[in-house]
Amino acid sequence: MTTVISVENLSKKYVIPRQQKERSANLREVLTLGAKRIANQFRNIEESDPYHEIFWALKDVSFDIQQGDRVGIIGRNGAGKSTLLKILSRITEPASGRIKISGRVSSLLEVGTGFHPELTGRENVFLNGAILGMSKAEIKRKFDEIVAFAEVDQFLDTPVKRYSSGMYVRLAFSVAAHLEPEILIVDEVLAVGDAQFQRKCMGKMESVGNEGRTILFVSHNTASVKTLCSKGIVLNKGEMSYYGEIESAVNHYHGQVNMNKNQISWDVDDIDTPGNDNISMKSVSVMPVKGTVIDIDSGIEITTEFINKKANRSLDLTLKLFTIDGICLFATGIVLSSNEDSKIGCYSTRVEIPAHLLNSGIYKFTLIFGESQKYVIYKAEDIISFEVEHTTTGRGSNMNRAPGVMRPSLDWTFECKETDK
Repeated sequence: MTTVISVENLSKKYVIPRQQKERSANLREVLTLGAKRIANQFRNIEESDPYHEIFWALKDVSFDIQQGDRVGIIGRNGAGKSTLLKILSRITEPASGRIKISGRVSSLLEVGTGFHPELTGRENVFLNGAILGMSKAEIKRKFDEIVAFAEVDQFLDTPVKRYSSGMYVRLAFSVAAHLEPEILIVDEVLAVGDAQFQRKCMGKMESVGNEGRTILFVSHNTASVKTLCSKGIVLNKGEMSYYGEIESAVNHYHGQVNMNKNQISWDVDDIDTPGNDNISMKSVSVMPVKGTVIDIDSGIEITTEFINKKANRSLDLTLKLFTIDGICLFATGIVLSSNEDSKIGCYSTRVEIPAHLLNSGIYKFTLIFGESQKYVIYKAEDIISFEVEHTTTGRGSNMNRAPGVMRPSLDWTFECKETDK
């Protein structure tokens, strides 16, 4: 079996400015600090920088992928999945380590990767093919198939800057998958498309894999990963914690997720705190409404605390609940402020999931902060997981786990309409 991707001790770091809590340094302190840095460089001494922090997105990652392997890359947010794909796609350079790739690579890492917004869909198909090293004749041979798959023939001569995100991703995926790459790299960009198109893409990637080509696929939906992939790489905080058969890899990942406590809190000034320039998380908790254990009978209380960093806007929050395999069960939300009257400061929310709704099992949820119920300003994916235990009392207590994800307690009535006399 031929090795098409070889990764050895791959690392990638980013230098992130620290938030300064104290007063700014004066000129004398700045000059002194600079002199110390120069002196330490001559002495080969590595000294920490009080104004910046090193974040290792990847650290000493090594693996080999064989021709025809279909590899799922899974891990929590910030695990290093997208960074790894960007390095393999030659979009960014590693800090250290070595990669060797044999074959033509086609990557789809975000909506419209490689597209020029001013060019039409038709022109971008030929542009992407040329970037992949294909001849004009090769592209023409595949052109009708690409357009038919993407379902954008009506807008083929329209600049792609006017495309919706769904049209963008349909054409981008179609180009990436049909131009016969030896290696296809796909990030979770497919989540932009509708369910029918996602199924279509999964079928196409499976077809590509069956032709003996290599696929690297990143997704939070482990059910999709298990369907498509035969092997899995699990990343955790920039390090590879597992590489092997996909079923074992998914089980390993689920074990990591389930190690989370039901309560998490963060220092808003810490580098690992979830958030951005709009929102910083302070805490999230999942607790039983009654009793001390989350089970089918208890009901579930989910509370959040966060810092709103910008004033005078309409602010809303949506919670999406997922199974551990990434299947969305439902979404619920609240408008936190309207008429652009939000204030900078700490906010808290509470929502209750009623008892006798969820079956026993492991669940996770994503928080989506929005503005004016139109724009996403921050998204905290899979921020916490929790387990609903099998109840030891009440309806179904003498049963094993009931089938299905939901387990509602519904009101039934019956009557005997006629009997034999």
